[in-house]
Amino acid sequence: MIYGICDERFSPVCDAFARNFEARGELGAAVCVMLDGERVVDLWGGSADAAHTREWQENSIVPVWSLGKAMTAIALLRLVDRGDVDLDAPVATYWPEFAQAGKARMPVHMLLSHRAGLQAIGEPLPPGAFADWELITRSLAAQEPWWEPGTRFGYHVHTYGHLAGEVVRRVDGRSLGTFVREEIAQPLGVEF
Repeated sequence: MIYGICDERFSPVCDAFARNFEARGELGAAVCVMLDGERVVDLWGGSADAAHTREWQENSIVPVWSLGKAMTAIALLRLVDRGDVDLDAPVATYWPEFAQAGKARMPVHMLLSHRAGLQAIGEPLPPGAFADWELITRSLAAQEPWWEPGTRFGYHVHTYGHLAGEVVRRVDGRSLGTFVREEIAQPLGVEF
C-alpha cells in the first residue's frame, strides 16, 4: 500500500514509485518533492524491515548513505560561512598532521570536490576500522595521494566524511555527528 500525496502534475512520479513495488520488488521507500516551497509529492509505502513486520511510516528513519556526504559538506560550509575555514587554505592549516606525504599545500576545497586523491587508504586496516575515527584520520593524514591532487576526480565514497569531518572537528572542537545534530538537525527539528 502506498500512502501520501501526489499533485496531478507529478503523476508520473507516483506511477514510477508504485512500479518500484509492483515490478522491481521494492521493500520500502519514501519520496518527497518540494517545488517553490510547496510539497507536491510526499509518498511512502512498503515495509520498514526485511521480515515485513513493520509497515513503512511517513516518518520512518532510514540509512542515508551518500547523503551523509552532503551533510558533511554543509557542516564544513557552515564553518566557511562563519569565516572559520577558508576553502582555499591548505587543509594542514586546520589539521597539521595532514601535511604529510606531499599534502602540505592541498586546499580544503579539494576534500569537498573528490579531487584530493584520497579515495582509499593503501595500508591494510583491521576489520571494523572505519568505525575508528582516530585510526582512519591518522591513516588519511599519512596517506600519499593516489594522484596529484586537483588533476583528477575519484569518488571518495569511504573517506569523504573522515576528511571533511576532521576539518570540522579540528576547527569547531565537536565531532562531525555532534556538529550536524546541534547546528543543523536540532534547529530545523529534523531527526538525522
